[in-house]
Amino acid sequence: MLPFELQIGLRYTHAKRSNHFISFISIVSMAGIALGVMALIVVLSVMNGFQEELRARILGVAAHLEISGPGDRLPDWQGVLAQAKQNKNVVTGAPYANAQGMLANGGNVRGAIIRGILPDMESQVADLARHVKLGKLENLKPGEFGIILGGELARMLNVYPGDKVVLLTPQGNITPAGVMPRVKQFTVLGIFEAGMFEYDSGLALIHLQDAQKLLRLGDDVSGVRLKLDDLFRAPFVTRELAQSLRGDFYLTDWTQSHTNFFRAFAIEKRMMFLILLLIVAVAAFNIVSTLVMAVTDKQSDIAILRTLGARPGSIMAIFIVQGAFIGVFGTLLGVASGVLLALNVETVVPMIERLFGMDLFPADVYYISQLPSKLIWGDVAIIGGISLLISLLATLYPSWAASRINPAEALRYE
Repeated sequence: MLPFELQIGLRYTHAKRSNHFISFISIVSMAGIALGVMALIVVLSVMNGFQEELRARILGVAAHLEISGPGDRLPDWQGVLAQAKQNKNVVTGAPYANAQGMLANGGNVRGAIIRGILPDMESQVADLARHVKLGKLENLKPGEFGIILGGELARMLNVYPGDKVVLLTPQGNITPAGVMPRVKQFTVLGIFEAGMFEYDSGLALIHLQDAQKLLRLGDDVSGVRLKLDDLFRAPFVTRELAQSLRGDFYLTDWTQSHTNFFRAFAIEKRMMFLILLLIVAVAAFNIVSTLVMAVTDKQSDIAILRTLGARPGSIMAIFIVQGAFIGVFGTLLGVASGVLLALNVETVVPMIERLFGMDLFPADVYYISQLPSKLIWGDVAIIGGISLLISLLATLYPSWAASRINPAEALRYE
């Protein structure tokens, strides 16, 4: 047998005779809460998807952690890599050599970061190989002076695989006429598209041995790139390696090299959460107005219940049940529709594009040509919990006002 407070509270949620308008306001309140919860879940899921996609693209070129030496020169990189691998979180690593240079093709000249790599080892550290659209990373052979360019860089230089480009490096030769930059001709062997303008427009890859010759490094390298078993532990591993490595090194993880980007993204996500939460708050104000009208309409019922022995707390519980029903039903409806839409965003968006004959994410403008989505159940739980809390808080004042009604005053004109 249900408590009479619960029975009466649920009964008040159904319209009878004169209170159809109150029932309509209740439906509007439910719809508002459901819409707010659904919007919150979908927007946060899309932002999580964007963050995941951008992180994957960044780490497709950048490493989880880099170890470099003073003056951008690291001798005995094999020994440093062996020391680093003693950390249980380090999976593998690869050497690299970095330099700034100018690439020229006829009258087209562009600055770029020249990175020397070992293709086999580099593929184990980053996913760069899968971003190579023309050619293969393995085409880089020592002594052949081949180069793989970012897509935007190749377009600005107007070159294609098989063309020649001239590389000028600041490590110059001393001549009677002064210091002259070193000049070397390279053959374009491939083009990659990482999906990040920073890399696609300013990064070129060559073989490590060619970079060592060009930069006069001998057997030294610029540093070692590491891959971790958990990329989110990069700051902790950086601190551990800083204490365990023997020698003078500079350690940088991916959160430091892109800290402003991800910090801005996190701030934007929090602000979107607060802004969209206002939709739920507005719907909660509708619950207040619904209960205030219900209390006014049910004054005689309240007076009769009081004369029959109902306590003020019971009267308050009746209207809390009525308001809570609106909040719970609206929240559940919003969670169900939000989860369903978030899991099918990649299907729904193309349907909308076909329906209205428009392209929301044209590939020639955006690197991400489709809307990504990643549903995090923790976000769903937080959104649902906050929605229920706001709904319950909205019921307190009208319910308290109902419990304070004087039966004699309410029945005076009945």
